[in-house]
Amino acid sequence: MTSLSAYLETRATTDLARAIAGLATAAVRISAEIRAPHSVLDAVAGDVNADGDTQKALDVLADEIILEAARDAGAAAYMSEEREAAIPLADDGSLIIASDPLDGSSNIGVNVSIGTIFSILPTDGSGLIDGRRQLAAGVFVYGPQTTLLVTVGVGVASFRMDADGDFRLIDDTVRIPAASGEFAINAGNQRHWLPPVQRYIADCVAGADGPRGKNFGQRWVGSLVADAWRIFCRGGVFLYLADRRDGFADGRLRLVYEAAPMALLVEQAGGRATDGTRDILDITPTAVHQRVPLVFGSCEEVDEVGRQHAAG
Repeated sequence: MTSLSAYLETRATTDLARAIAGLATAAVRISAEIRAPHSVLDAVAGDVNADGDTQKALDVLADEIILEAARDAGAAAYMSEEREAAIPLADDGSLIIASDPLDGSSNIGVNVSIGTIFSILPTDGSGLIDGRRQLAAGVFVYGPQTTLLVTVGVGVASFRMDADGDFRLIDDTVRIPAASGEFAINAGNQRHWLPPVQRYIADCVAGADGPRGKNFGQRWVGSLVADAWRIFCRGGVFLYLADRRDGFADGRLRLVYEAAPMALLVEQAGGRATDGTRDILDITPTAVHQRVPLVFGSCEEVDEVGRQHAAG
């Protein structure tokens, strides 16, 4: 089976391949820590991160591991959910690494898949550039298997970590089905949803007798990386849009190191990712921790969400 290094050899520059390989090594370490008998990993680390979320011990550890990988890869800087500002590294580095080191960390204690999201950017603009200028993006998922989705701008490939800690190719032409009968949303927040989301979900729930003319199933893991892996495997749509709750008017997910890398993966796999109206990759961030609404997945469903937003 093709290794990650062999895959990158013909598709990425030396610096880019080195950075992704370093992140893969970091993911092997994080995966081992998750599986180790450490009861402290679900413990609160006693602080909050740059975005105001309570840090878990594993959040802090994963961040340190990814920072070390960025430094070893010769990156110019490192941006993280866990840090207030970018960390300068190599003066002559050609890349910037941005990461959510441990997405879904609230699920550590309940044995739900969690993951690492990363974006690799050119050094110009201090990383605050639109997502279309990303050089690469990827998601490691730590679940029953440790897996990787990665793009260097020429499609999406999936990999599985073997017993020796090597990532082996599953599929080098990952495609999200254009149509699907599944949606992922936190239904517990329905009373807070804005009208376009209310209408979209109501039409889905109406099933074959409703305006969509087919039955839908709801899937919601509550872990972005886990929901994303399912959508890349069999289609569907993920919605985490703006709503009426305090602090959610601009969405909740972070543009630089969550929404933008996910959007690049999604588009490269034939899907769509928007904030309800605009393509995520066309949004230029104004701050490292800027939040943004996000809907992504099968084109047919993302387009329908867009039509609901256009209707007001």
